[in-house]
Amino acid sequence: MTAVFQMVDVFGDGPVSGNPVAVIAQANDLEPEQMMRITHWFNLSETTFLLPPTRPEADYRVRIFTLSGEIPFAGHPTLGTCHAWLAAGGKPKDGSEIIQECAAGLIAIRREQGRLAFAAPPLLRSGAPSAQELAEAREVLGIEAHDVIDAAWLDNGPGWLGIKFASADKVLSLNPLRSWPRQVDIGVVGPHPAGSDVAFELRAFFSDSLGTIIEDPVTGSLNAAVGDWLFNTGDARNAYIAAQGGRLGRSGRIYVRRDAQGQTWVAGQTRTHVQGQFLGVEAWSQVSSP
Repeated sequence: MTAVFQMVDVFGDGPVSGNPVAVIAQANDLEPEQMMRITHWFNLSETTFLLPPTRPEADYRVRIFTLSGEIPFAGHPTLGTCHAWLAAGGKPKDGSEIIQECAAGLIAIRREQGRLAFAAPPLLRSGAPSAQELAEAREVLGIEAHDVIDAAWLDNGPGWLGIKFASADKVLSLNPLRSWPRQVDIGVVGPHPAGSDVAFELRAFFSDSLGTIIEDPVTGSLNAAVGDWLFNTGDARNAYIAAQGGRLGRSGRIYVRRDAQGQTWVAGQTRTHVQGQFLGVEAWSQVSSP
């Protein structure tokens, strides 16, 4: 097998300013345990593996792994994988859309104004969190009950609990705990002042397999679910630009819009910064879980 890969920067406002994803092409011969080990080795928030589609509508299939395990969908890996597939010569069956097959189903991707955009998938879980769930999230974030303007489950794969604040400044001021004994997937959003270059500020916090709380630089799945939330509540209309990653020294810019059919689209820049081939691939058959 030829194990080629690309490292793609997604959602960055400029080079090396977004969220990187490693995309492994021609991954047919890899077992899930091997994919997991490779993901740990890259030590990025996600690593993806390109495979032939199993559904006739799809152009390619992808498996998405985090440091904790495989997930059905994630946003920046979707755009990064599509970018890598196109860069390697992929030709969509439909000239207007690329169709990605993943565990969450079929995801439509479009090319818009030099960016890639994915159609936000439906939520797997919605509605208000319980009092206990919200209390735990407040403890993780170090905030009081009066700081929370609204809260809702925004689970489209990773399992986000969304919390809305009164301002972007409040979002940027958060200093969450360093660890938590249970799984954490919290996304926060707050508006910038009217007339700003961006409309909303987002941050995303999740825990790894050891319980360490990590901030994700730029998060497509969260922006997709938050977009639906903001459109549905009237906090946003038609289209807006969101920022994420500022506290980490990144400059993420996410372009979110709702079309005439009510579908939310999430777009961003994608750039390949590293590409190459794994050495010693003949020994991959012996790669197993640590």
